[in-house]
Amino acid sequence: MPIRDIPKPVRADAARNRIRLLDAAHIAFASEAPASLKQIARDAGVGIATLYRHFPTREALVEAIYQQELDDVCAEAEALLHTEDPAHALRSWMDRFADHASTRRETADALRAVLASDIASASPAHAQLCAAVQTILAAGTANGTLRADVHAEDIVATLVGMFTTTSLAGGRGQLSRMLDLLMDAVHCPAP
Repeated sequence: MPIRDIPKPVRADAARNRIRLLDAAHIAFASEAPASLKQIARDAGVGIATLYRHFPTREALVEAIYQQELDDVCAEAEALLHTEDPAHALRSWMDRFADHASTRRETADALRAVLASDIASASPAHAQLCAAVQTILAAGTANGTLRADVHAEDIVATLVGMFTTTSLAGGRGQLSRMLDLLMDAVHCPAP
């Protein structure tokens, strides 16, 4: 491996700044008021140049928040199986995914674009979502509550399609009904 291909270690202060910027952005994007990048940098206690070093564009910041939240949502798949049967765990997980994907008014359009491109490109985020869904599907197949012929990739593609086609204004109700239909399709009928 050539020396130029070896990644440089991240300095501790740079790692702390990145975490502070993501925390400030989470809060800013969750508010009703539009969030400026300058204000996010101020709230994180860093300069705007530091923000741009970590996140060269607003979209890069949105994607970083998306990835951090996606990590949390995907980790919940396993946890839900400890408290719910697989069919209920799948529905709960889909609700959490929908909440994750639609709660930030400011970033919703950017997230829709990220999700649509992720699903088309078989990105790491797509693989991560499929792995989370597969964990639940495997448990549901094993206990006979979820159909064995359902593929995680199909569930993820359907979820992303549902999310990207429902509107922000009043779309959560429609999305919930669509998730119910999806659950009806993957649930094994009672013998």
